[in-house]
Amino acid sequence: MPEIVSHSENLVMSTDLGEIALELLGLPAKSRAVLAHKLIESLEEEDSPDPTNQWIEVAKRRAKELNDGTEPGIPAEEVFRQLEEELG
Repeated sequence: MPEIVSHSENLVMSTDLGEIALELLGLPAKSRAVLAHKLIESLEEEDSPDPTNQWIEVAKRRAKELNDGTEPGIPAEEVFRQLEEELG
């Protein structure tokens, strides 16, 4: 099995993954579920970029399109008229 190497507080600890797995499998089901959830969350955090940065990029792109004329946009009056029609 692969080893886990931890670099916390300038200490390097090497532990066999199999040993850790055996110990964790001995935990109660609820504790294992909490641990599994935390592990999955940690993977999702690594894979997904910050949504705030994504929205900033969308806003910048849309502003550029409006400013350079590639996107004509919709006048506010038209947006409000459409909303009134849809919402009654």
